[in-house]
Amino acid sequence: MNIFFSGIGGVGIGPLAEIALDAGYGVQGSDLKDSPLTDTLAKRGVPIEFTQDGTYLETCHEQKPIDWYVHTAALPSDHPELQTAQRLGIKTAKRDELLAQIIQEKNLKLIAVSGTHGKTTTTGMMVWTMKQLGIPVSYSVGTTLSFGPSGQFDPKSEYFVYECDEFDRNFLHFSPYLAILTSVDYDHPDVYPTKDDYTAAFRQFIGQSQMTIMWHRDNDGIQATAKNGWVLGDDEIMDIDLPGSHNRHNATLVVKAAEYLNLGPTEKITAILDRFPGTDRRFERLADNLYSDYGHHPAEIAATLQLARELSPHVVLVYQPHQNVRQHEIAPQYTNCFIDAEQVYWLPTYLSREDPSLPILSPEELTKNITNKSAVHIADLNDELWDHIEQARSQGNLVLGMGAGSIDGWLRDRLN
Repeated sequence: MNIFFSGIGGVGIGPLAEIALDAGYGVQGSDLKDSPLTDTLAKRGVPIEFTQDGTYLETCHEQKPIDWYVHTAALPSDHPELQTAQRLGIKTAKRDELLAQIIQEKNLKLIAVSGTHGKTTTTGMMVWTMKQLGIPVSYSVGTTLSFGPSGQFDPKSEYFVYECDEFDRNFLHFSPYLAILTSVDYDHPDVYPTKDDYTAAFRQFIGQSQMTIMWHRDNDGIQATAKNGWVLGDDEIMDIDLPGSHNRHNATLVVKAAEYLNLGPTEKITAILDRFPGTDRRFERLADNLYSDYGHHPAEIAATLQLARELSPHVVLVYQPHQNVRQHEIAPQYTNCFIDAEQVYWLPTYLSREDPSLPILSPEELTKNITNKSAVHIADLNDELWDHIEQARSQGNLVLGMGAGSIDGWLRDRLN
């Protein structure tokens, strides 16, 4: 199989290209600019062109017919490269469809980690555990890891561990051997117009899975009927030495998955998880008293601030809301999720994949119902905000930058 990856330097497509290369498929691709992933792939001999007008795709197809053209969900329907692929009769697909094909062709058992929150960390925990046990594993996770590449195919592996995202209904491409469900809170209103649509998709996903491990509260909310289900109560949380209640919940799911798969003694699994180094953008330490986190949902905010308070009694949050369309849905939930922060610097919403008919909600509108509203300061990504951050750090406060938009890059740039 010969595959062309559009946006090959991205965090979603790049690891999949590495997996395809490891699995023995022909790989080439394009992007608009280079990145660490394009550099890695180029060193492995992957041809990459930094234009996307369709010319390079056509040239590759003439030299050796391309079977799949794989692209991100964000690629517009009038994109010249996508139109070229369609004109040439090449099969076009998003990444999850190709990954499902690879898993089927290689006869792998899929361990799919899904849920509204905690997917990346839990996937990382599962991969970490199997690597520490010396078990061959193929996997894909939506971030960079300190203990391996973001995506990897091991020809000796029996399992494929995958961060199985519900966005764009991607997870419905799969029929997992084992589904690990971390949490369910209504999200992605641009894909799921109502909460019922959202929970119905999770019910379908569970119905497609041979076995599901999940929490009792989520099972109640979804009202799912699993073929085989291991439904956990809060009294079953394992004694794991990780900061953050949500991390201990996620690690418990991994312990239970390891028990189901007979990977090793429970005591050994918990000891391995005690040493879990974390994943990038999930409460990642950038510098002394400065952390970055991808969270942008009220439940994620509350959970990450609770973790921060375990490490410091004084927490300062810099929060960048993500997507105006999402803010219209979750604004009423901005109430007591910030109570563990002594100060909250609230940034304008980062705009992405927006509905132009919706008015953009201002910071003042979004913060009006916050329980500790006196802690809120309206801010922008500028020198004044950085001065506040530096002062807070120098006074021993833990400063947490949170959001899925530009805030992480801004913090890293300021440190350099």
